[in-house]
Amino acid sequence: MSLPPSILPGTLAAYPQPELTTPTGLTLRPWEAADAPAFLSAYDDPAIQQWHPRHPASEAQVLEWFALYRTNWTHERGASWAITRTGEVVGRIALGNFDLHAGIAGFAYWVLPVARGTGVAPSALSGVSTWAFASGFERLHLSHSTRNTPSCRAATKAGFPLEGTKRNEAPHADGRHDMHLHARIPSDSNPAV
Repeated sequence: MSLPPSILPGTLAAYPQPELTTPTGLTLRPWEAADAPAFLSAYDDPAIQQWHPRHPASEAQVLEWFALYRTNWTHERGASWAITRTGEVVGRIALGNFDLHAGIAGFAYWVLPVARGTGVAPSALSGVSTWAFASGFERLHLSHSTRNTPSCRAATKAGFPLEGTKRNEAPHADGRHDMHLHARIPSDSNPAV
């Protein structure tokens, strides 16, 4: 006898990827073609280059990534949102590697320099987490380099306690890094951000 899945296949893809709003005034929406220049220019930022080893090379490649994001939603593999404030893109948040049977998924995110230190990442993490838990996910996790202190603060502020260190886990431009693992489950508190 098999255990039933946490989320029945077809449940998420039965609807368009949701647009989410946070109590802090952020709108998280699916990426649009008009966002390609902002998305591409984000990877000119040294911090985003440092912590995200994959970089798009052109607006055409960004549009290919956007198409992949739509396909991932349709096939219930993941979702990627533009983080916007007053209509302007200020970051990206993605929830990927959906395991619908176990109810597990993992986060990735970046915030543009103009919005850093303003609570954008914790607010976006909290907003997507609220949607994900309401949709049936049972565990959400994220990893970041042990050298990426701002990401560690954002995760903790969003209610993702540090669970441990994954040694030599991820390649970066300056070599392999140990990665911190943070996770949140539905019974964890949802801190005000």
